[in-house]
Order: sequence, then C-alpha cells, then structure tokens
Amino acid sequence: MNIHFRTLGVWAAGSLLGLAWAARATALSDEDFNAMKEQLTRQAQRIEQLEKLQAAPTNTAGVVQPIHPMPPVGLGATHNFLMVGDAEVQFRRVEGQHGAFTLADFAPIFLYRASDNVLFEAGFDIRLQNGSTSLLNGRTHDSGAQTSIGLSFAQLDYLLNDYVTIVAGDMVLPLGTYSERAAGWLNKIPNDPLPRDLLPGSGIGVQLRGTIPLDMSGQLFSYAVYGVNGPSSMDGSGAATTLDAGSNAVPNLDLGGNVGLQSDGTTGNLHGSPSGGGRLGWFIPWKAHYDLELGVSGQSGTWDDAGNRRWSAGVLDAALHLSPYFEVKGEYIETRQETDDVGTLRPRGYWIQVAYKLAGLDLDLPLINDLELVNRYDVLDDDMGTKTHRYTVGYVYYFSNTLLFEGDYNFVHSDDPAQAHNDVVFQLAYGF
Repeated sequence: MNIHFRTLGVWAAGSLLGLAWAARATALSDEDFNAMKEQLTRQAQRIEQLEKLQAAPTNTAGVVQPIHPMPPVGLGATHNFLMVGDAEVQFRRVEGQHGAFTLADFAPIFLYRASDNVLFEAGFDIRLQNGSTSLLNGRTHDSGAQTSIGLSFAQLDYLLNDYVTIVAGDMVLPLGTYSERAAGWLNKIPNDPLPRDLLPGSGIGVQLRGTIPLDMSGQLFSYAVYGVNGPSSMDGSGAATTLDAGSNAVPNLDLGGNVGLQSDGTTGNLHGSPSGGGRLGWFIPWKAHYDLELGVSGQSGTWDDAGNRRWSAGVLDAALHLSPYFEVKGEYIETRQETDDVGTLRPRGYWIQVAYKLAGLDLDLPLINDLELVNRYDVLDDDMGTKTHRYTVGYVYYFSNTLLFEGDYNFVHSDDPAQAHNDVVFQLAYGF
C-alpha cells in the first residue's frame, strides 16, 4: 500500500510539472493554469495524508485498514476438513488353499483443523469378510458376508510452539517408524513385517513430541515421550497362555485391549499402573535424496491385573536413501514379558527391506521407468519354540504416484507347520 501511494504522489507531481511546461507551449491563460495548479496541489496533499494514515500504528483510531474478502457463511468447517486414506484390492493364494480375490481394506483418515494450532485426526479400517451360520450338526460354516469397522486411531494435536506438539487420544505409538510412515498404500509390500506383531499399534493416553533443527546442514533431532494405559491380560492372570472358547492355548498378552472403558461399562485401567514410552531420532541429510535416519524407541509397564508382571519393548530403526531410486530400511524389535508360569519371555525379531526404482538405470524402455523392485527379509522368534523366517521378492508398478500395482511371492519357513506356507499376493492400492 505504501508503494502504491508513493507512486500516486510521483504521478501527481509529474502531472503538475507537465502542465506547467504545457502552459508555456500553449495559449493557456494564467487564471486557468492557477486553477488547475491548485486542484492538483490539493490532490497531492490528500495522497500524502492517506500515506501517513497507512503508516500509522494499527491501534490508532481512524486508520484505514485493508479490506479482505470474507469467506462464504457456513463454509468454514468445510474449508478446514479433509479426508485422505487408502484402499486396496487383493488376490492371494496360499500354498494348499484356494486363491481368492478380496477387498483387503478401505481405510479413510479424517483430518480437521480447528485453528492454526488445533488439529484432530481419526483413521478407520473397513473390511468385508464372510459371515457364518450354525448347522444342525452343531458345526458352523461360512455363509453370507459382513462388514467390520475398526477405529485405528483418533487423536487431538495441539501445536504448542515450533518444537512441541501435545497429542491426546488413541494415538499411533512411535515404536519404530513403521506404523506412522509405512502402513497402508505407503507400504511397498502388502503384508506387515512379522516382528511388528510384537508391538501395539496404538494406545490411549497423552504424548509430547517435536523436532529440533541441529545445524544449518538440515540435521534434525526428533523426540516423543508418552504415557498410555498399556497392554493387559486376556484372563487377568500373569500366565503366558490361556484357553479360548475352543480350549485352544493362545497367548495371554493383549497388546491393544486396554482402552479404559471396560466391557461392563465401567471406566478404569485393567491394572494399577500405566505404561510409559518414547522415541529419539536423528535425521542426517548430506544432499538432496541422500540421507540417513537412526532411531531408538521403547515402552514399559505392567500387563497383568494384579500389576505384578511387567511388559517392555525396545526398537532400533534405520532408513537410508542413496539417490531418488534406492532405499534400505529396517527395524530390530525385542520385547520382554514377565509371566507367572514360564519366567520371562523374550520374543524378538527383525526385518530389512531394500527397494530400487528402475528409472535409475536410465533405460528408454516401455514400463521400466515406472517399475520398482522390492525385497524383504523378516524373522520372528516367539521364545516359546516357534521361529519363522520369511523372504519376500516383489515389485511395485506405479500407474501414478498414488495408484500402485504390487506383486509379491513369500517364501516362508517355520518350526510351526501351520505357518510354513508360501503364498503369492497381487494388490491394487490407491492413496487419496
């Protein structure tokens, strides 16, 4: 605005000088010239007054404020609301079973910005699966279909300042980076790494997190610290296993069942003390598309109803990018579960994944530049006699940045014959 008023002032002064020169070149009378001169002088004074008012403090009475267009009434919430997420359709065939098409998942995420520093986000998983019917012989068989809807997370974020964000609700836990950054269509392999089954995906509680720049080179230090209800026991005891309705032995540890609202409608933690955890990360870039990230995270707390037995987890994570085409990432996960009957269990595992985009070969061949090769090796040891190794080879074909066609073959070796089945998976995934 100041530049605009100064321009008008220069224009007015120039016009005045131009008229003076024109008066000499024409037969304009002195009376007419003086009248025009007086009019332009008043205009120049008015412009100068407006310029002073514009430069005055904003709390001065009478200051002319810039006029901004008002948003249409009733559209404020729509403007701050966004739905993102992903959807996948699969074809899978497990060795020894029939192959089938399946609607793997529809996972919308709702984002709402209430103000500049108040955000809300919630994610759901919607799946279609067979129902069941009871037969006269007392057995059940798949029949019909049913839809299941699950809440993946629902959290409120308050941006306290540039370095601290307060999070509350059903939070995605920063145990490693997989759950926060690689789930859904962002994952280049349709299934999750085996050791991720050792960790809770979310927890209800509060969290402080943020990122702090370390120097001008772009290095960043990230942190997160949180408190949540923690895992619980399926039967309330501290035993390693319990029996289900079919008298089958199943793990007694329930990683995601302690949500604060109990089955009888009462409110309370299923044991006396919540769990605490957090993550520290170090991001090191050295040029565009070349970077390394290292992280360490963990969680610890009691899990049985009596609060006598402790469960804890530790995760080391790393990710390396060398050019826009090559990446390596992985995690090492180890947990400890104190039990009443078999002492302390130490389930553990790791996974490493390598991906290379063939566009890096700079070959002028059809389809090649949109293809990425992916390999992953993952291991899970439940410390109860079963160890599983899986090697995955596959590809990702990019129709676009958000529409992916994935194909993978999994070679599985396990001490448990029920798990030792190779399988092939094709998946069409769309992120929106």
